[in-house]
Amino acid sequence: MTRRNLLTAFAWGAASLALAVPLAQAAQAADAPGVAFVYLGNPGDAGWTFAHDQGSREAEAKFGNKIKITRVENVPESADSERVFRDLANKGNKIIIGTSFGFQDFQLKVAKDFPDAVFLHATGYKKAPNFGTYDVRMYQGAYLAGVAAGYVTRTNTLGFVASVPIPEVIRNINAYTLGARSVNPKVHTKVIWINSWFDPGKEKQAAETLIGQGADVLLQNTDSSATLATASEKHVHAFGWDSDMKKFGPEAHLGSVVAHWGVYYTAAIQQVLDGKWKNDPVWWGIPQKAVNLENLNTSAIPADAQKQVAAKRDELAGGKWDVFTGPLKDQSGAVKVPAGKTLTDPELQRLNWYVEGVDGSLPK
Repeated sequence: MTRRNLLTAFAWGAASLALAVPLAQAAQAADAPGVAFVYLGNPGDAGWTFAHDQGSREAEAKFGNKIKITRVENVPESADSERVFRDLANKGNKIIIGTSFGFQDFQLKVAKDFPDAVFLHATGYKKAPNFGTYDVRMYQGAYLAGVAAGYVTRTNTLGFVASVPIPEVIRNINAYTLGARSVNPKVHTKVIWINSWFDPGKEKQAAETLIGQGADVLLQNTDSSATLATASEKHVHAFGWDSDMKKFGPEAHLGSVVAHWGVYYTAAIQQVLDGKWKNDPVWWGIPQKAVNLENLNTSAIPADAQKQVAAKRDELAGGKWDVFTGPLKDQSGAVKVPAGKTLTDPELQRLNWYVEGVDGSLPK
């Protein structure tokens, strides 16, 4: 299973190395440590890679000529990525960052050969002395989107355009549903899986099908803006994902679940520079300002809903409550999380069941 399957959009041989060194930094010290970012696609103007690229630029702005940033675009989740990581390590980069799940094994293999470099990997789970993983809790933003959707829906049917059936995506489907049902218990969520992270055609088709089934508020866990654009065409509502997508359907847009990767990148780079970096997994969310539901459509979302979204955001920010706190039931009505218990991170990373209110069954 690959993390971001963009091969239909970008040729395998199109990996391009772009040194991001502004003219103002031309006098950079020769020994400034190199920080390399490896992207599956190109940043474009929205979505997964765009969000990571924004994070890299936040780090660039913070550290200036204290670091030298390299960005490599259009790298496939295949053995070819190993060549890219190895080349970056051979060039002496101190920090090498892989921003897609499918890079994990290839990046880890290179890390073992370059113990003096630090390798950071997005959304993975493996570990080595100089290899650490990081992620953001997008499910917290999905829950807030669900709260807003529960107020806005007129059909009590929500739609979710899903990528691939892994715990990350299942968490977001469940969180969206839990948020909506916390304010509107009549809500149920229909899901269509497209088995790809990026396929605008399939995303559009899935959105159209969901709308045809009565869904009037959509969320996605895919990388293009096609879901929101389709919602706009069909005069229903939707949320952006990974980055602010309002411009792709301003009237349809209710808000965007945004990942702020720069919060992590600036912290991790500083830790490496200070000699304080550790390889413990990092999973940040609303408390660390790494995730948020942003740019709310105050014309479409009732004032009461806006207050409820803000209240739940404050609860999450306080860290005393999280989305997957019981009692929670699965589709059959069986209690999966008893009252007073909150799923642990390892349990969330293995999540393989739908909560009550999600229609259909998980793909086998």
